[in-house]
Amino acid sequence: TAAAGGGEESLKLPYGDHVIDFTPPWPRRTYAELFREYTGCDTSDAPAVQAKARELSAEGRIKREVIAALDAGDLHPDVLVGEVFEATVEDALAGPIFVIDYPASLCPLTKRKADNPAIAERFELFVRGMELANAYTELNDPHLQEELFRTQLAGLSAEDSMAKMDHEFITALKCGMHPEGALGIGIDRLVMLLTNSRTIRDVIFFPLLRPEGVATSRPAEGEPGAS
Repeated sequence: TAAAGGGEESLKLPYGDHVIDFTPPWPRRTYAELFREYTGCDTSDAPAVQAKARELSAEGRIKREVIAALDAGDLHPDVLVGEVFEATVEDALAGPIFVIDYPASLCPLTKRKADNPAIAERFELFVRGMELANAYTELNDPHLQEELFRTQLAGLSAEDSMAKMDHEFITALKCGMHPEGALGIGIDRLVMLLTNSRTIRDVIFFPLLRPEGVATSRPAEGEPGAS
């Protein structure tokens, strides 16, 4: 759209009660910096992170199952950091903002930084608290990748950790597969932002489509989905 009083294109778009300024460059903040800013503690300070997690659980912002796993000793410290980050930081990111330098232990398919193996070469783009894009340099060390496929962080589901052995992928790495990069963009969320749509059902095809042959019933009056 043309800016008021001139012919320049505006990169400011409305979204609900807010206006999103897409004018580049977009800020880049490290995972650890944002964690410290929104929680008041460092990712490496395990007692402080645990105290913050218990506080968030009391507020209903972290599931009780997470605290139960913590009390039972079945939760990796970095998994707890990830839970606290999701509960305190992500929703607060108005953006657009790139979050960089994720903990490597939470990114098993990602290459580590040469000068700091504890940090992954990964970024995510957030806008209005939504993850809009996820990108990383793919790990191409076959021995480390095989080890990570066999590793399951305590308290992290296999689906989230991607700790599933892929023998063909390991073989390809050992044969000298060239370096790769991965980028995923949430097109549906992007369209939501560009069209000022507050629900994903307004922008995806066939939002109510169900598998063929599955019986469905109309919601009763007063139930969610009833009109």
